[in-house]
Amino acid sequence: MGNCCGSPDAATAVAKPPSPPIKGPPAWPKPSDGGGAPAPEKGAAGGGPRPAAGPGRVLEAPRLREFTLAELRAATRGFKPEMVLGEGGFGRVYKGWVDERTLNPAKSSTGVIVAVKKLNPESVQGLQEWQFGKPSRNTVQSEVNFLGKLSHPNLVKLLGYCGEDRELLLVYEFMSKGSLENHLFRRGGNFEALSWNRRLKIAIGAARGLAFLHSSEKQVIYRDFKASNILLDSDFTAKLSDFGLAKNGPSAGKSHVTTRIIGTYGYAAPEYVATGHLYVKSDVYGFGVVLLELLTGLRAHDLNRPSHQSNLVEWAKPYLSGSGKLKNLMDQRIDGQYQTKAALRAARLASKCLTGDPKSRPSMDDVVAALEEVEELQQAAPGSRGHRDLPPRPGARRSPYHGSSRPC
Repeated sequence: MGNCCGSPDAATAVAKPPSPPIKGPPAWPKPSDGGGAPAPEKGAAGGGPRPAAGPGRVLEAPRLREFTLAELRAATRGFKPEMVLGEGGFGRVYKGWVDERTLNPAKSSTGVIVAVKKLNPESVQGLQEWQFGKPSRNTVQSEVNFLGKLSHPNLVKLLGYCGEDRELLLVYEFMSKGSLENHLFRRGGNFEALSWNRRLKIAIGAARGLAFLHSSEKQVIYRDFKASNILLDSDFTAKLSDFGLAKNGPSAGKSHVTTRIIGTYGYAAPEYVATGHLYVKSDVYGFGVVLLELLTGLRAHDLNRPSHQSNLVEWAKPYLSGSGKLKNLMDQRIDGQYQTKAALRAARLASKCLTGDPKSRPSMDDVVAALEEVEELQQAAPGSRGHRDLPPRPGARRSPYHGSSRPC
C-alpha cells in the first residue's frame, strides 16, 4: 500500500482477478460543511462524536474536505515525478502543500505539507479500498469510512478526498519521519539506529492506536499491522496508516468474521492463515511480531537469513522465556541501553501476543498497560549507558519479500 510519509513502501500484492471497469467515482460521503474545510465538532448531543475509550473519538459520519482535482494538481505541482513520496498497491503518494487553516492549495513557503495518495486505475487493491456502502458486518469499509470517522493521536489523520474525472485520491497529514520499517531495517544513509527508549515509545503509541480501534463500539480489526504501516511524525510519535484491509469486528454473539485470506506474510495470525477466521486478537498476533522486530532489529521474514532463522517468530521463541537467553535475542545496536528486567518483560509480552490460541492472547488494552510498566521500569533504572554503534547482525540482509502484502 502507498504510505503517507517521505519514503517508498513496497506494493501490496494480492490475488488479482480481472480488474472491473471504472464507471465513475463512488458515492462519496458528504462533508458536513458542503465541501470546505472540516466543520467544528458538535457536542455529544445532537449527532456529535460518540464517546470512545481513551483520547480518541468516533464520529457519526466522515467530516472531510472534498477537494477538486484542480486543487490537488495545484497542491502537488501538477503531480510532478519529483513530488513522489512513495508507491504501493494503491498507487503513488505525492507531496503537496495546503493552507493549514483552509486546506486550499498553497505555496511551499507558506503552506503545510500533506500526502496525496492517487489511485492507480489498474490496482485491484485500490478499487477494493474504494467500495462504499452502508456499514454492515459483510461490508469491507473503505479507508474514508474508517479514517474519516476515527480520530485518535495514534492514527494518521485523513484530511479529505477527491473523486472527479475517474480519478480517486486521498489526502493525509504528512509524517515526516517515514515508516518504522525504514528506521528499523535500512542501514546507513539518513537512518540512524532507533534507541531502546524510542522503540518503547513507538511500541506504546502503536499499541494505543490498535487498542482504540478494538475498543470502539463496532470493533475495527486492522488486519495488516506491520512495521511499514506504522508511520512516525517529527517527534517519533507512532501512527497507524493504511486502512484498506481493515474490517468491522464480529457481530454480537460471534467470536470472529470469515473473510478472504489476505495480508502480509510473517505478520498474519496462524488461525487466520489456516481458516480465514479473523478475530480481534488476530491483530494482537501482528503486534507481537512487530514488538519482536523492535526487540531484535530483524525482519519478520527474510529468506536471506539461514533457513532456520528465516521466520523470525519461530527462531525467536526459545529466547523469549528467560533472562539468560535475552542477550541472544536483543538487537546489538541497542546493547547497553536497556534495563534487563524491562527488556525481559517486553520479550515475555511478545511471547504472550504470539500464542497460537487467540483466546489466550492479551487484549490490546492489557498490552498498552504492560508496555507502560516496561517503560516505567526502564526509566527507574539507574545509570543506563548510552548508545553504542555496533555492526548489524550477520545474515540480517534485506529480503525480497520485505513489507510485501500477498495472500498468506
